[in-house]
Amino acid sequence: MTVSIRPARVEDAPALGRMGGALVRLHHGYDPRRFMTPEEDVESGYRWWLSRELKRQGAVVLVAEKDGAVVGYAYATVEGRDWNALRDAHGELHDVWVEESARGAGVGGLLTEELVRRLRSLGVPRIMLMAASRNEAAQRLFARLGWRPTMVEMTREVEDSGKE
Repeated sequence: MTVSIRPARVEDAPALGRMGGALVRLHHGYDPRRFMTPEEDVESGYRWWLSRELKRQGAVVLVAEKDGAVVGYAYATVEGRDWNALRDAHGELHDVWVEESARGAGVGGLLTEELVRRLRSLGVPRIMLMAASRNEAAQRLFARLGWRPTMVEMTREVEDSGKE
């Protein structure tokens, strides 16, 4: 399978919306109380979001293309120092999605490595990401590509606390 990685374009918006919607549904399925509830047309919201990010300085949206069809995307941003999170300037990898039909062929790695190259060219010294605790495949991919665990996110529902 020959896959090319390129910057996303406005005409990719329908595919980006479809894949982003699938990503929202996947995460909601992992933990419906932690992750946003997918609205009936979550694809439109994600299409709007990523189309907006295409134009924003410091945002990188890439697509993987096979035989003229978009089969994956990656999205990251350049972030400044964050005193609250104790982070210096960095890149933040937000999304990597590969269509099921293209999985297992290295597309996720190609997208991620191109994203790293582009963020490096924008001057970021490191790239951070969060992966759902139940998404072991993504965690294996990121570990294989050089990421290391640094934080554990924990969530507690206020109404379930049982404490005053």
